[in-house]
Amino acid sequence: MAVLLAGGLARRMGGGDKALRTLAGRPLLDYVIERIRPQVSAMVLNANGDAARFAAWGLPVVADPLPDFPGPLAGVLAGMRWAAARRAAARGAVARGAAMLLSVPTDTPFLPPDLVERLEAARSSAGVPIACAASGGRTHPVAALWPIALADALEAALRAGERKIDAWTARYGVAEAAFDEAGGDPFFNVNRPEELAEAERRLAEAAARRQSQPRM
Repeated sequence: MAVLLAGGLARRMGGGDKALRTLAGRPLLDYVIERIRPQVSAMVLNANGDAARFAAWGLPVVADPLPDFPGPLAGVLAGMRWAAARRAAARGAVARGAAMLLSVPTDTPFLPPDLVERLEAARSSAGVPIACAASGGRTHPVAALWPIALADALEAALRAGERKIDAWTARYGVAEAAFDEAGGDPFFNVNRPEELAEAERRLAEAAARRQSQPRM
């Protein structure tokens, strides 16, 4: 299962919902859903405010469980609580197979198609409970795989004032799955208007490459 994080304030984009900003005529959220849906059994959107603005996507929407926009860890917690409720309702084999939760931001339109597989491999190989993605020598702590069993511990930390993802994950151990940037950084995120323009250029270049390939 996955939680798509759209609960931020998008200050660097001038406010509003980054997930609803358009890229090549489509909302950024479309691209994230297309990349993640084949990799997980179910998805939930973490967003605050009126959930009706996301009705077109047909996804469940959960708000931060703590007030005052405490950051992405609150969105992860919201996803964990939602996933735990689904497990409790499903029971049996389906529930046992859904013990992990993927989190991804909704401003990253180029996410890799093997994200879950690679994160799980890194986590298992390192023998730690959490894994996050990395590319170009940078870690991406919200593109991560989490055990939902840590929900109570995460809520306690948030209520105690913890806001930094790295500080909290260091308590338990986190592995990194490194992704190649050939063809562009798969974790390129759109924080500013100029980055939206860069994403437009990248999509156009990819389309041009596809058109130039010889047809069989």
